[in-house]
Amino acid sequence: MWESFGVAFNAVMPFMIYLFIGYGLVRIGWADRAFLNRLNKLTFQAIFPFMMFQNIYGVSSDGMPSAKLLVFSVVSLLTLIGLLMLIVPRIVKENPRRGVIIQGIFRSNFVLYGISLTTFVYGEERASVAGILIMVVVSLFNVSAVVVLEAFREGEKSSLGQLLMKLVKNPLLQGCVLGLIAFFLHIKLPTFLEKPVSALAGMATPLAMITLGGTLQFSSLKKNRKPICAVLVLKLVLIPIVMLCAAYALGLREVELFLVLVIYATPVATSSYPMAANMGGDGELAGQLVFVSSLVSLGTMFFFIFCLSRLGLLGL
Repeated sequence: MWESFGVAFNAVMPFMIYLFIGYGLVRIGWADRAFLNRLNKLTFQAIFPFMMFQNIYGVSSDGMPSAKLLVFSVVSLLTLIGLLMLIVPRIVKENPRRGVIIQGIFRSNFVLYGISLTTFVYGEERASVAGILIMVVVSLFNVSAVVVLEAFREGEKSSLGQLLMKLVKNPLLQGCVLGLIAFFLHIKLPTFLEKPVSALAGMATPLAMITLGGTLQFSSLKKNRKPICAVLVLKLVLIPIVMLCAAYALGLREVELFLVLVIYATPVATSSYPMAANMGGDGELAGQLVFVSSLVSLGTMFFFIFCLSRLGLLGL
């Protein structure tokens, strides 16, 4: 099972390299935080939509997940988000932190880990199940994140009509919608468009992580240690255990049980940082949650995969 740790390590380390590149650029004076804040806004508005589009457009429809897995994924996520919307505001007093903490708990880096980990553990044939599930889960993640961040935005609250308009205008959701249209209508982009779209999509995560690295202030980790620790315990340990038990009780097994693990036990989504920073959330806390959860998940993911394998629940 050390090979599983190696896969998780290889998935996380590029993130760490991008972070330290951004941190280094600021330290040597080649960039400043004002420039990186503008770059962060540009990445969110102009680059991330291409990544959202590509994640759905590039999905293979060869292997379909079971209806039970799809229903469980949607219902469990909506239930979790609803509970968090009720509980977190009673504990956390600052609105910008409320939205970031809720998003940090429910929104994972399923895009990065879904196919790579499933391919490693089960092979390419069974990993195709992850592709369709990514399309469903990522779309739900993005819509829910916009609703949560808008609900706890400082200042005057948005009416239902204003909230719907903000959903329509959100760059990430626009990318998702275009990707869904292309997927369901079987639209094939011409090569002269497909290549730049793919290249721009590939830029999103490096740019977001370099920006995060340049604006990350390690001294403030101590200030935010309580919310960070609380989110990590829930995100990487307790909620995955609850969801795995519920999925097992409903009869999900092997690769489908493994995908439930990947949905709930992987680190906080990279895109949660630029989204929070550009939608009135606590961008500093959001970035720290991405950074720390990526490191801690190396141990927790290995632990879960090892234990489930030893129990014979993954069919390996």
